[in-house]
Parts: sequence; structure tokens; C-alpha cells
Amino acid sequence: HHPLEPIQHTMSSTASPAPSGVRRQTSDLCDFPDEGQGKKLRFRANESFDNVIDHLLPFSSSHTVSRLIETPIPADFAALPGCLRNLSYEAVHEEVLARNEGRIVDNDVMLVDTGTYTGRCPKDRYVVDAGAAHENVDWGSVNLPISEATFDLVFEACQERLLALEKVFVFDGFVGASKNSRRAVRVVTELAWHHHFNKNMFIEATGDELASFVPDITIVNSRAMFAEWKDHGLRSETCVAIDVNRGLGVVTGTEYSGEMKKGAFSMMNYLLPLEGIMSMHCSATVGKDGDTAIFFGLSGTGKTTLSADPTRQLIGDDEHGWDDDGVFNLEGGCYAKMIDLNPRKEPLIHAAIKRDALLENVVVDENLQCLYSDGSRTENTRGSYPMHHIPNSEPSGKAGHASNVIFLTCDAFGVLPPVSRLTTEQALYHLVTGYTAKVAGTEQGITEPTVTFSQCFGGAFMPLPAKVYAQLFQSKIEKHNVSVYLVNTGWTGGAYGVGKRMDIVATRQIVSSILDGSINDAAFSTPDAFFQLSKPLTLNGVAPEVLDPEQAWADKDAYRATCEKLSGLFAANFLKYSCKDEFMASVADAGPGGRALL
Repeated sequence: HHPLEPIQHTMSSTASPAPSGVRRQTSDLCDFPDEGQGKKLRFRANESFDNVIDHLLPFSSSHTVSRLIETPIPADFAALPGCLRNLSYEAVHEEVLARNEGRIVDNDVMLVDTGTYTGRCPKDRYVVDAGAAHENVDWGSVNLPISEATFDLVFEACQERLLALEKVFVFDGFVGASKNSRRAVRVVTELAWHHHFNKNMFIEATGDELASFVPDITIVNSRAMFAEWKDHGLRSETCVAIDVNRGLGVVTGTEYSGEMKKGAFSMMNYLLPLEGIMSMHCSATVGKDGDTAIFFGLSGTGKTTLSADPTRQLIGDDEHGWDDDGVFNLEGGCYAKMIDLNPRKEPLIHAAIKRDALLENVVVDENLQCLYSDGSRTENTRGSYPMHHIPNSEPSGKAGHASNVIFLTCDAFGVLPPVSRLTTEQALYHLVTGYTAKVAGTEQGITEPTVTFSQCFGGAFMPLPAKVYAQLFQSKIEKHNVSVYLVNTGWTGGAYGVGKRMDIVATRQIVSSILDGSINDAAFSTPDAFFQLSKPLTLNGVAPEVLDPEQAWADKDAYRATCEKLSGLFAANFLKYSCKDEFMASVADAGPGGRALL
């Protein structure tokens, strides 16, 4: 019995049975289902169309029975006879299509389905609790510990499965555009379309670099499930784990591609800060005069939309570092949400979905036209594409030190100002807090906003304590005289259900005033009693009643009650940081519920 079992999917069509003694990866094979009568084609929730590797080679004795010859961790996958390494786009397209893992839809784009999981599995994410990581990692509900012995069992099982395949896909490249701190990353996958994803998302190595390539980070990805999960204290058959000490990562039991890039990003969020380099979950742009801007923000806050500015060059849209030379991208591509993609609202992203882009879980109609507004498969439809698909991207992936940092929040309570200028202490507070608010689905019967606090706007990928990232950010602010702003793209005039969403035109005007410096000519209010925030009294292109949220509310008593409620939620969330540390306690005093600025 082998500890990794293939993911089983319920398929509607039939296929020839596997030869005796040969294991199939799926119960049978099928094409995309046609719901007929001219209806749209869509994926079924329990099906995946990438499970089509027909046979596995028999496991050799050195992999299963005999331990006289130990397979090293990690194995040298690049030396395997069946290794397909750093394929061209044309070659990987041929593999994906030949294996029926995806199909070409409109604009000559590859479309795949990720099977059971259409997003990350945060409850199945582990970090090896050993060596230096034992003392360094911020253990808890986000960074779940796994023993080195259990990690090795899962890694070895995944590795043995990959070694037994007739073909295995190996991508060798880099994470980090700065050669001073980049890491050589190798991602070994069972599925061809995963190779396509890695080719889009990581920085490709040159021919000379490949000739002498030695990986610092190796991630192995088999979609098969870890059958012995109960015996080893795991939550489920799915296991997404990293070992920051040895630079190893393993993904089993899920086909969602984002786990690979986030695994590498999580490792960089551990390694870079220990070298004095700030790592950030953000987008970044640079102006024609070399002025760099950083945008932090959780999903739904407008980070991707506001950083897709045709007047500025895009450094990157998701993951960055900030060292002594400036800001640099950690990736070689973009992984954008496709839901409601509109060429008028997001023309640069829409234009990037062309040949060599890769779509995930997008619904198409009978003419294979993408229905981006259709979230029936999942709201988390995705598209990955290389950076050069954005015409105004910065080819080097690097720029100078940031002069402006913008924290984006979608405040569905409707009480935060559309823009506030932050002190250094407030900037640290709001970085650590990572606030946004969303409206829960009506199926839960909840109509009021729900709060989200995500450490450093990317808590799921931050292995170190919040204080580490806060102190690095403080050093950058003080050394480079950085201006930091909190911009609310959420509601005004009332909470969700009463007020209205902030006008995107006004938000763009606010961001423009920050980037061109004209906001510095405005007079600012004294800090308010609830959040200690100072807002501009006037700003070109933005109505005064919008700048002051209290003016925008008809019911002033309801406004103050909502402020008290949200301020209390902020303060309660920050207690987990301030109760442990004097530095974090001083930061807390500059935030909601504090008194430092009053």
C-alpha cells in the first residue's frame, strides 16, 4: 500500500479500463461536459479535467522496499529520464492539450479546472517545527506546526509518486528580482498545467543559469492525497507544508495552483526579514520620475485595480521585497482574480488574458467565450500571465525606495475617512492590523458587515511575529521619509445597506493626489476621538462631505455608535500583540481606542 492515493473524481463519461496491476490516476477520463441546448459550458464542482495521466510506472524496489539505497530529499529530478524541464510555452501547451488537462478558449487562452479545491487550504497549511524555526516562527492557528518526521513522510511519499511517473515536469527559476537576495526555486509537478502556471509566476532562469542551477527551495506537488493523514495527526488528506530550515515544500491532495507560489512566498517572508529585508504582500508601481508607490490591501479593496495605472510602470501586483537598494518583485508574473473582469474597468488586465495566459475555473459559453461575471463555479476564478503581458510593466522588476505607501481598506461600516494621513506609529498599527470589512453572504442570514484582520495584509503567509515586520517597516519609513496613507474604498454615508460604495472616480483622484504630492497642500483635521485619524479638509476633485464621513451620514447618532463599535473591534484585535510586548503596546496607543494623538 502506498501512502499517496490519487484524488478520485466522479466522471460522467467512460474510458477503457487500466491494464491489470497498473494504477490509474482517476476513475475514468472525460472531456468538458456539454449541458446542451445552446447552454453555457461549465465545470461540475466535483470534476476535474486535468486528471488524465493514464498510467504510473511500477514503483522500483529502491523506492518502496529496499532501504539500502536511500532516495535523497529532495531527489535530483532534473536528472530523471522522464524529466520535462523548463518547457517552452508551445511545448507545455501541447502537453496540456494532449493529456486533456485543459482546452483553448477565446483569445487563444488555455483554460483548466482545479477540481475539488478552487482556493487555498489554510487549515491544512503547516510549517516544520524544528531547528531555528522552532524559536523564530509565530506559532498558532495560521502557522500550524508539523514535526520534521511527519513532513519527511509526506514529502517522501509525494517524491516517490513523482519519481514513478513516466513524465515529470520540472521548473527551475528564481523567486526575487534582486540578485542579492533571490532564491533559486525548483517546482516539480505531476500536472503539465501546473508547469505552465510556474512558468508564468516565477522568474525564468537563463540558459547559463540553468546549466549551473542548484535549487535553494524545492517544492514537490502531487495532487494525490496522503492516505495516512490520520495516523500522523494531520487534519485531512490534503497537506501543504514548508520546511524553512531546509528550503523544502510539499503540496498533496489539492490541484489549486496558488499553493505553489504562496509556499515560495511564505519561505521568503521567513528568510528575507532575518536578513534585514522587508517582505510585503502588496503591489508596487513606479512613476516616470522614479517615485515608487506601494499598495497594501486585502481582496476586494481595489489593490489590483488602483495599481494598474497606465501612467506608471508596474513593478508587481502581489509580492515584493524592500532592501537597501529599493523595492523589488518576488515574482515573474501576475495571478489576478477574473471574477467580473471588465475591459472598461480593468483594461490592462483584460488585455493580458491572451496566448500564454492560463485561466482557472472560468465559465465559458457554447462558443468558448469567457463569462467572467459568472461565479457559479467559484468566485475565486483566476488568471495567471507573465509580467510582459502588461505593456507598462517594469522589465527589471525593481525600482528605488518607496516615497508613498497606501493601505487600502474596504470599510463596509462606512465610518473611516476616504483618506487619512498616518504617523509612523499609526502606519505600524495599520500594517499589523491589516483591516478590511466585507458583507457576509445572505445565505448565512447575516446582513451587517463582518470584520477581517489579516496581519500585514497577508497573515496566511507571514511565518514570523508581527513585531519583526513592523520594526522593518519603521526603519524604512524613518530612513527614507516615507509618507503613509489609509485609503477607504468601501462605503460612505452609512454602512452597507444604507450608504453607498465610494465612487471609484473619487478614489482615483485621492490616489493621484497622493502620488503627485498635491495632497500635501491640503489642511488636515485634528485626530478624531474614535480612530485618531487626520483627514484632509479639502481636496481637488473630492466633495468635502465625502472627505468627512460624519457629514455624509444623515443619522449622526448611528454614525457615532458605529464608530465606537468598529474602534472596539480594532482594539480587541490588537490586544494579542500589545499584551505580549512593550513595543507593540506603544504602537497600540496610536490606534483606535488609544490616546497617543489626542
